Amino acid sequence: MKLTDRAMRDIYGDLLIAYAKQYPNLVILDADLRKAINLQPFANAYPERAINVGVAEANMIGVAAGLANMGKIPFTHTFTPFASRRVFDQVTLSVAYAGLPVKMVGSDPGIMAQLNGGTHMCLEDLALMRSLPGMVIVEPVDGVQLAGLFDAILTCPHPVYLRLIRQDFDPIFPEGTTFELGKVSLVEDGEDVTVFASGIMVKEALDARDMLAKEGVSVQVINVHTLKPLDVEGVVEAAKKTGAVVTCDNHNIIGGLGSAVAETLGEHVPVPMQRVGVKDHFGEVGKKPFLMEKFGLTATHVAQAVRDVLVRKNT
Repeated sequence: MKLTDRAMRDIYGDLLIAYAKQYPNLVILDADLRKAINLQPFANAYPERAINVGVAEANMIGVAAGLANMGKIPFTHTFTPFASRRVFDQVTLSVAYAGLPVKMVGSDPGIMAQLNGGTHMCLEDLALMRSLPGMVIVEPVDGVQLAGLFDAILTCPHPVYLRLIRQDFDPIFPEGTTFELGKVSLVEDGEDVTVFASGIMVKEALDARDMLAKEGVSVQVINVHTLKPLDVEGVVEAAKKTGAVVTCDNHNIIGGLGSAVAETLGEHVPVPMQRVGVKDHFGEVGKKPFLMEKFGLTATHVAQAVRDVLVRKNT
């Protein structure tokens, strides 16, 4: 079965099993969410390398740090708010401060928590994790990219925070596409404005590009799969080329991709810029289409942001 025909969590579970054969020190930990993130097949294949700590996320991070200190490669798993907000002190001290290569998976990022509502809708995890020295942050847009980056994530000598949707995804990249951790990926070239997007927002950026093409606007779409360390050279080069930038976040506009790009442009190449994302608001219960519209994340919103930033560029 093609990668593009499967749910992200199924691809992820198979990747863990495949790499476990090559890396006997790979272990997984979960906080009572084994079925939700498709970890049961791994636990069945390697029961001695799968640990369910129960609903005790902070303890999970501490155990993972201990395992990493003993030479293991631990992957921890829980929903995004519990992988970031709830365990932030443990991640800070036991993992980041100690410089241990723990791989922390936060599933259902941003509005993808959907019907779990505001308590599970973490719109500030990137802001938290970006603030930690040495933290690597990755958000694959589809199964092809997850598979293409997995080896680099597993072997990365630094702590990694992996933002991972569980459900079906919008296929963006053809199978066989290669990626480099820490480097942006050009999805579509363009001349008038650059749209930087990550995760579910890449599809919205591409749809906005199609809308704007009918208006004679040429949009460059760049996927930022590694939010930290940000590819400063790639961001600056794209901004210089088009002279205008829009960023697209499935996150609060404060502290996420938009902030990272704004910081870079402010230091290197100030150009007109506009951020698309959740505007300083908590999440709420709803299905994805409702939430996308509610928080201004649709292709229509992206297209309007491009029009607005082009007005500034041209004046």
